[in-house]
Amino acid sequence: MRTFKSALAVLAASAVLASCNTPTKNQEGEIKDSTALADTVGAIGVNPLEHAKDFPGATLKIAGITSEKVGADSAKITVKYDVQNFKLTEQTEHTHHMANSHDGQHIHFILDNTPYVALYKPEHSVTVPINSEHYLMSFLSRSFHESIKTNDASKLIKFKVNADGTVTEIPVGSQPAIFYSRPKGDYKGDETNVLLLDFFVANTTLGADANKVKADINGQEFVLDQWVPYEILNLPKGETTVKLTLVDKDGNAITGDNVSVERKINLMAQ
Repeated sequence: MRTFKSALAVLAASAVLASCNTPTKNQEGEIKDSTALADTVGAIGVNPLEHAKDFPGATLKIAGITSEKVGADSAKITVKYDVQNFKLTEQTEHTHHMANSHDGQHIHFILDNTPYVALYKPEHSVTVPINSEHYLMSFLSRSFHESIKTNDASKLIKFKVNADGTVTEIPVGSQPAIFYSRPKGDYKGDETNVLLLDFFVANTTLGADANKVKADINGQEFVLDQWVPYEILNLPKGETTVKLTLVDKDGNAITGDNVSVERKINLMAQ
């Protein structure tokens, strides 16, 4: 077994994550996206929300990565985290009725923008092919899956798995990127009434005159110019398709890795 220790200083320089945008508010004090489509009766609605409980000083670091070749063409990669000022498995205080993990607060482990794995312990193993390259986005999450959108509470790395199973870090660069988090999987009962829309952006900020996120939900488009959690309302039962795309200030799709991602979710009648 070989061990790869993350060069945290290099990671900090090569994976600069956007800081959380300050929500804008209307005269009534409600958060309002300048470009989100208005909700109408019977139509899907997407509304920005206040951030939930803050976690000052919450920190997520990659303590190290171990690799072990498995068979002729695969390697087992184990990532170990260092979590500070944040308690995994603790329930986050909240007042809404969104889907909540009974196992508490956790880490979202997103490999190559595939559906995340919720980690309730600061370690995870995954098997990948040799001679392959991967992006790994990790961030701390409240128990109801809202991400903590700070540099310190997240880590983005890129790595290569060599022919002998060893891991080599690759600079991430400064390309804007978006990582899909929620909604995810199946919903039932009261969980189908209000769904959390949450994502993580890297190397960019969002704004009315800056980059934005275009959310396509069952063919209905919303343009989101704030990095905050959102609620999705009025989804029909059955399968829903959610696609998130990074666009520039003029609405043109940004090109590169991790700039558009699509998921299918299911709202169950019972």
